Amino acid sequence: MKKKFYSNGKLLLTGEYLVLDGATALAIPTKYGQSLEVLDSEIEAIQWKSIDNKGAVWFEAIYDLKNLAPKNTANPISKTLSTILLTARNLNPNFLSEDKGVSVNTKLDFPRNWGLGTSSTLINNIAQWAKVDAFTLLTESFGGSGYDIAAAQNNNPILYSIENKAPTFRKAHLPWDFIDSLFFVHLNKKQDSKAGISRYRNATVNENDKQRISDISQKLLLCYTLSDFEKLMDAHEAVISEIIKLPTIKKQLFTDYPKTIKSLGAWGGDFILVTGSSSDMDYFKKKGFETIIPFKEMIF
Repeated sequence: MKKKFYSNGKLLLTGEYLVLDGATALAIPTKYGQSLEVLDSEIEAIQWKSIDNKGAVWFEAIYDLKNLAPKNTANPISKTLSTILLTARNLNPNFLSEDKGVSVNTKLDFPRNWGLGTSSTLINNIAQWAKVDAFTLLTESFGGSGYDIAAAQNNNPILYSIENKAPTFRKAHLPWDFIDSLFFVHLNKKQDSKAGISRYRNATVNENDKQRISDISQKLLLCYTLSDFEKLMDAHEAVISEIIKLPTIKKQLFTDYPKTIKSLGAWGGDFILVTGSSSDMDYFKKKGFETIIPFKEMIF
């Protein structure tokens, strides 16, 4: 019997780092995501194959049906996936409890270095397959704020926060008629979010900082001009820069760009959001940053 699941990728527009401590964040699901397909197999094992956006296999492993252990323990990805599967079974003992082999294929819509949620889309897909709560599966395996799981499950922008240790989110309408002036530019590398979080954990954060970020997230829902949008994004960059003691990406790489640049998620890699016109994007191309996606092509 064939089963297929799909989850959206994510971008965190506001609230990076501070969403871990209860600040309200604005997250946007992307049109790019990941699918997971399960097929019956005559081989008594779990045959796992992960395929990238160009159709190439980037990960392959075989797992024992009883203990969900990988046959090859040398690959750290094999161990991580085993942990996720075991956690899912702990949450639902009926998951993969029969002595029937399965073949599992995952397929990404986006390059792995884009940072749109290779892990979060996988966890949400496995949660659907195992019929368990995806937020619990995340907490007990990878950890994290959970905003990416909320994005995986929604086709609309969302306001997300953690209240009393539980995820809380609601759909958000963006009244922006200036999205033709918004672009996502990839920085040609994938940022290690765990390293970024570790740096943040060593920073001093007060309630005022969290409130300022939450206010910016809320004000964006009442933002009708590009000028107001840029002011909010610039203010957000200044707050985070002060907290984590790092210069903004604009100060690091693009000091002479005249318009707004906003880091997304962990600072230093993946995508940035920039304002400007299509011709303004030549500035980034000349610097070697050629992956540039218009806002309306990235989100629903």
